[in-house]
Amino acid sequence: MLKKRDDFEDILEERRRSSDLRYALRCYTPTLYRGLVPCKASMLKSIVLQSDHLQYVIKQVSSESGESTEGVSEEASLILDEMAHCLQLSTIRFFAFTLSKAFKRLFRSVCVNEEGIQRLQQAVQEHPVVLLPSHRSYMDFLMMSYLLYTYDLPLPVIAAGMDFMSMKFVGEMLRMSGAFFIRRSFGGDKLYWAVFSEYVKTMLRNGYAPIEFFLEGTRSRTCKSLTPKTGLLNIVMEPFFKGELFDVNLVPVSISYERILEESLYARELLGIPKPKESTSGLLKARRVLSEDYGSMYVYFGHPVSVRSLAEGKINRSQYNLLPRYIPQKPSADTHEFLSDAAFRLVRIQEENMVLKPWVLIATLLLQNPDGLDLSSLAEQTDWLRHLALAFGAFLDWPDHEACSEVVSCSLALHRHLLSVSAGHVQLSVTDVPQVETTPEEAVFHQAVVVLSCASYRNQILHVFLRPALLAMAMQSANSNRKDDVYNGFNFLRKVFSNEFILCPGDSVQDFEEACYLLMKRGVLQVLEHEIVMSASGHSTLAFLSSVLDPFLQGYQVVCRYLCEETNENLTEKEFIPAVRSFALKLILAGNTCYEALSSDLQKNALAAFLRLKAVRKLCLFTFLFLCHTGGKIPTQKPILARL
Repeated sequence: MLKKRDDFEDILEERRRSSDLRYALRCYTPTLYRGLVPCKASMLKSIVLQSDHLQYVIKQVSSESGESTEGVSEEASLILDEMAHCLQLSTIRFFAFTLSKAFKRLFRSVCVNEEGIQRLQQAVQEHPVVLLPSHRSYMDFLMMSYLLYTYDLPLPVIAAGMDFMSMKFVGEMLRMSGAFFIRRSFGGDKLYWAVFSEYVKTMLRNGYAPIEFFLEGTRSRTCKSLTPKTGLLNIVMEPFFKGELFDVNLVPVSISYERILEESLYARELLGIPKPKESTSGLLKARRVLSEDYGSMYVYFGHPVSVRSLAEGKINRSQYNLLPRYIPQKPSADTHEFLSDAAFRLVRIQEENMVLKPWVLIATLLLQNPDGLDLSSLAEQTDWLRHLALAFGAFLDWPDHEACSEVVSCSLALHRHLLSVSAGHVQLSVTDVPQVETTPEEAVFHQAVVVLSCASYRNQILHVFLRPALLAMAMQSANSNRKDDVYNGFNFLRKVFSNEFILCPGDSVQDFEEACYLLMKRGVLQVLEHEIVMSASGHSTLAFLSSVLDPFLQGYQVVCRYLCEETNENLTEKEFIPAVRSFALKLILAGNTCYEALSSDLQKNALAAFLRLKAVRKLCLFTFLFLCHTGGKIPTQKPILARL
């Protein structure tokens, strides 16, 4: 049963009963922002190119480069031609028809919260809207446009990476369905940034269409939320800062999958196998996924978040009145802090509204029990974990009036490709090595694909257990029950893992109090004025919570050991991840660490944490990386010098 938030509607139910062609060709009359008629894509380009802001930057670039203003203007026009969308209803209708066919083959159901749709219908009429979906699959942006078309809402314009442009035919189809293409990084290209920012702000100011982008910047290969990027968020907030708009509505959207289409692809990418380049031929080859069962999909539209309300008391908008609006200004330190805080809180909202299926609980238990569990024991432990997750606020979809054993059996059937089930015993299929002759290293990588695929589901529920798990680990490592000592340990672990998980800056005390409250509510702890004491029945819960974070702790220890024991002077930054992966592989073969230590995502986060904590120092002038002591917090042997 879903925790009571909103009622959900399965949009595929209607699609299975009626004609897809009639659906695609139906009358589409979306409610628009203040009843405005959207301008054509060609008119939008003209407004951008003639804007005071872009003209100012063109003159500035011309002056700095010595190139004529006409030449720079032509360059700006070419950038805009490459970037701009060309939304056409005929293309949308084509996608509506083809996606209806595909979704009915892929998913048992696609459930959408009806109240969220009603809130969005109201929001688009009041102020410009920015849609902020979570990003776990390529399916996300296709589904978003499909849903808005289904509910007669204005179709979004979507920020997409340039990778898609290289796909013959498909790239142009995406452009005609509302995608605008941007480079992954702009470097110091002042003109490109000006064209891009003015294009987005013009669409926002004119209420042209909802703007859609992913706060995390890219798909999460681990299915954990990624640290949010603030560049685009600053662009969509700036018209409010400068008084050009009364308000902007930010709508966080949580998209969750019972089974992820790119599951094994992500695991292989984390193991260093390059991502296949986006291509039309690759898309056609991927048609075989249509024969698979991917279970249910949930889309939860959150409450619109007012930028005006967010900024109240935090942003002094008078600073933007000191210069004409068209002159670009770098965000102040206060603005940077506000943007970061807002981005983290929006991603937290995405996490909290993520609908979770029973499989995420089962995956968590199977990862903690590599030798497997009897089916009866697995059902019993899943039921225990379900009640713990619900007590901690999980948004769990658990079937009504079904025995736990039945629910577990259904989940195991959907994910049977990851499992070995024999004589009532269930374990991950890490022992099923391919029949062809393989080396020990190849066997480890095959097993790691299964473990990392399973971990991607456990990661979906980590936000529910994270704060209590940090507290459990802090209590385990503290030498006393003193509240201050436990808090210091909690705060240190929180700093170590702040690249790994969504932990809002400055919320350490609040997170600690939340963890204490949740564990007290479950009768696991007693929190006294100066002490935190485990109750007689709390051991199993604390042991489980500590185990949840254990793979991450082991992975960070591997990176730390590598820096202490193996680093040499010839290591370049590009070689760091492959070198750590080889080191981790040796440890796994020796039985000294877990498969998740092979994840490149974890290794990058660990290095970022050590740099931030000044356990590792990167000297950019000579491109050296220096490991130094940190008062015993991170185990080190001696200063290590490595070229990065």
